[in-house]
Amino acid sequence: MKVAIIGLGLIGGSIAKDLRKKGLTKSIIGVENNNHHAKIALELGLVDEIHSLDEALKKVDLIIVAIPVDAARKVTQQLLLKIHKNQIVTDVGSTKSGICELIENHPARKQFVAGHPIAGTENVGPTAAINNLFNNKTGIICEKEKSSISALKMVEELYKQLGMNIKYMGAQEHDKHIAYVSHLSHISSFALGLTVLNIEKNEEDIFDMAGSGFSSTVRLAKSSPDMWKPIFEHNASHLTKALDEYIDQLHDFKTFLKHKKSEDIYRLMEKANDISRVLKGH
Repeated sequence: MKVAIIGLGLIGGSIAKDLRKKGLTKSIIGVENNNHHAKIALELGLVDEIHSLDEALKKVDLIIVAIPVDAARKVTQQLLLKIHKNQIVTDVGSTKSGICELIENHPARKQFVAGHPIAGTENVGPTAAINNLFNNKTGIICEKEKSSISALKMVEELYKQLGMNIKYMGAQEHDKHIAYVSHLSHISSFALGLTVLNIEKNEEDIFDMAGSGFSSTVRLAKSSPDMWKPIFEHNASHLTKALDEYIDQLHDFKTFLKHKKSEDIYRLMEKANDISRVLKGH
């Protein structure tokens, strides 16, 4: 199998690392608009060659689109117009409804697999790529019935070889769930970062006092706005509802604190502790 990866950042680069490490492909071709990233990807051995999109298509069986979700929509449309009947395209985007609706009636729809490996860090660029990023993570495939058997089989095998556990669901279902377990977490972290930065203007020592709890909670605030802005835009309807519910919880904490209702605060925290049971079960 010969693979082209469009976008050589954290996800694309980490896929390349594992493909090479596991000997799953004869050749990895990179497509990267950022010349600096392209140079680094070659130097790090993430890819064997860097080519234009058209040149890459002449040489590969599988094309992995690993760029921000707004750009992925445009590129995927272009790809489906250009690929031959035996080539497969998959994406790794964090929102699925938009891209699935866009290509719903495309003649080459069956050659596309809508995917989302749920893995990552807050770091960006080819130097952020790491080995085994996807091991024991969940890989979601949406609308599998709209992909051909051969296309689905190829992407399923890719996910399995990368160490992922595959889950299938509809695109809208995916976007609703991911709004709560991923997108809301990022907004919370961005908001916490902004809150503390505002306080820091008047209290210079605040960051010297920050412990590991703060660091782990605010970690996601270091994520790339270039990547997360389109994600928030494309999943705005589900994310807005998630935010409404999150704000309700914050309001309860604020009200109980204001009125010194310590037992009510205790009950909220005790109820929240149940998340450990839920996560342990998965």
